[in-house]
Amino acid sequence: MTLNVRVIAPDKTVWDDQADEVILPSTTGQLGVLTGHAPMMTALDIGVMRVRSKSEWVPIALLGGFAEVEENEVTILVNGAERGQSIDKSLAQTAYTEAKANLEKVETTGSDQDKIKAKNALKRARARFQAAGGMVE
Repeated sequence: MTLNVRVIAPDKTVWDDQADEVILPSTTGQLGVLTGHAPMMTALDIGVMRVRSKSEWVPIALLGGFAEVEENEVTILVNGAERGQSIDKSLAQTAYTEAKANLEKVETTGSDQDKIKAKNALKRARARFQAAGGMVE
């Protein structure tokens, strides 16, 4: 038995296929979903979702949203999503490094609003870099 998984962003459907397992970046931590999972709805954080299909793990960068699990159907509605294979790893690493440096700068001189924006930019850059196969500290 498998899960029917759909990842829907405002501009496209990123994944619409069957899977054996899904790991979601929920706002309370990593959440694993297998067949027969209890019905639930959860908020998603910016991070990397991993889908296991045909014994292969597929990373997808998610930019926050919601997930609903019901009767082996996993529906994920997100603000944005990108499959790891479509992300240029070197560009993602550069963006991550720049976002990290920007946060360090803003933490000493910026307003609270600037700090929040810089932290979210770093989370997005980290998720894209990780989904592309990069390792972060």
